Parts: sequence; C-alpha cells; structure tokens
Amino acid sequence: MSGQQNVQRPLDALGKAINSPVLIKLKGEREFRGILKSFDLHMNLVLNDAEELEKGEIMRRLGTVLIRGDNIVYISP
Repeated sequence: MSGQQNVQRPLDALGKAINSPVLIKLKGEREFRGILKSFDLHMNLVLNDAEELEKGEIMRRLGTVLIRGDNIVYISP
C-alpha cells in the first residue's frame, strides 16, 4: 500500500498547475498557451493571457479564453 501514496489522479495534477503557464493541444492540431486559472470535472479550462500558436510561433493573442474539455488532446505544464 505504501507504493500507492505517490499515485495522483489526473485532476490532482491539473490542480497543481493552477496559476501556472500551460500548453494545450487541441484536436485539429491547434495549440494554445496561457495561465491556467480554473477547470472543472469535464476538463473545461479557463486560460488568462492566452495565445494561439502555430508551429511554436504566436499567431494571435486572445486574452481570457474558455477551452472545452472534449477538444483537448493534452495539457503540458
């Protein structure tokens, strides 16, 4: 049982990323970067200072955005 103390649930890891920069990849090869402000059980995310990226380059600055969880491929801190 002691080996299970280090096991985290996915939402626990996401909770540790609150107020930190994250990189979000969506279906359709779209990427966004911003400060994670909040999330819910469906992994809907609110990002502040969000930027849309294409091939690692900033395409446009968006400010505050809501990203729907069912479009997310991955979230990277």
